[in-house]
Amino acid sequence: MFLSKLIPSEDAKKIISNCLKPTKVEEIKLEEAYSRVLSQKIISNLDSPPFDRSAMDGYAIQAEDTFGHSEKNPVQMKIVDRIGAGEKSDVNLEKGEAIKIATGAPLPAGANAVVMEEFTRPEGDFLQVETSLTPGENISPRGEDFSSDDLVLDKGKLLNPAELGIVASTGFNHVSVFKKPRIGVIITGSELVMPKQDINGAEVINSNHFTIKSMVESCLAIPEMFHSVDNADNVEELFKSLLDKYDAIITTGGTAISKGDVVVDVAQKLGEVLFHGVAMRPGKPFAFAQIQGKPVFMLSGFPVAAMVQFDVFIRNALFEMQGLTRDPLIIQKKAAKKIPSSLGRIDYVRAKIDGELVHPLKTKGSGIIRSMVESDSYIVIPENQEGVMQGEECDVLPYQSLKA
Repeated sequence: MFLSKLIPSEDAKKIISNCLKPTKVEEIKLEEAYSRVLSQKIISNLDSPPFDRSAMDGYAIQAEDTFGHSEKNPVQMKIVDRIGAGEKSDVNLEKGEAIKIATGAPLPAGANAVVMEEFTRPEGDFLQVETSLTPGENISPRGEDFSSDDLVLDKGKLLNPAELGIVASTGFNHVSVFKKPRIGVIITGSELVMPKQDINGAEVINSNHFTIKSMVESCLAIPEMFHSVDNADNVEELFKSLLDKYDAIITTGGTAISKGDVVVDVAQKLGEVLFHGVAMRPGKPFAFAQIQGKPVFMLSGFPVAAMVQFDVFIRNALFEMQGLTRDPLIIQKKAAKKIPSSLGRIDYVRAKIDGELVHPLKTKGSGIIRSMVESDSYIVIPENQEGVMQGEECDVLPYQSLKA
């Protein structure tokens, strides 16, 4: 079954999005939360910093004691205490006094500024200050970063190093996150074999096993890989066994109209194929179905077409299932040469960025994996645009921006 009318890429994305359900949530240790997506809002329990603190090594003083003073006209103060990291002073600082203080230490009572060591000259219990300060100088006030009851992170935020640091600073050591989607991946093809040195007859190395597995992992999801020969009964049995165990299914191969391509027919038998065929190049025979309420993404068997289809349709779907919304980062570059295209379809041209220029790769084949290795971006030519002229600005989608 191949639908006679190819649908626009954006329509396909909308259909997919309407069929997605968020994964369940779980509470995990903050220690284990890197690259997970928050399913809760983080409201701070604490002020950060929790007290007025010194922003550098130096001496806590009353700024007013330094007014009008300089290197040529220093002021002398008495050192009455010393505060190291992790310590505090019980001394109430008076006029004309100074307390040596470490970076991050609590500001003692009575002080309102910290003078850098570079502008001082200690002499026993006394200190010469050779600069003038203003109240509040070199101090990080309590709550400067955030205050108790502040919203510091919203639901749906990806927990990268900075986010983990701020969650820890709010007092949380556990967080609620969306579960990683579990994805059953079926690589179809009777000719496919795992990597080996001696290829026999019509055997072909199963490179899709490795590309699709790693692409699923790059979307923070958990893949489990399966292989099927080009047989409808085999594919159907795999579908039935996986639908109860996984949040979604991805297949490669069996989406064209040639004899022996059976995946789409099996999907239609078990559920509903919502579209089969997208107005794009490469990757036209992409299909999407819903079976028992589960999304089923059907990719081409050709490696490059499958990778492009994954980037265009599946990547953001897997993020969306985890509550993560991301917009592709489209940048503008000038085409290094003319790029032909046809109206009515969107083209994803493998390309290499070089400063302000972008070079389209010569190869067009959907099975040329090397073209993905040698490129670092897609030039995206919209459906309503008939190619790109040399020197013309065009939309470029860097591969790096696709990742979480």
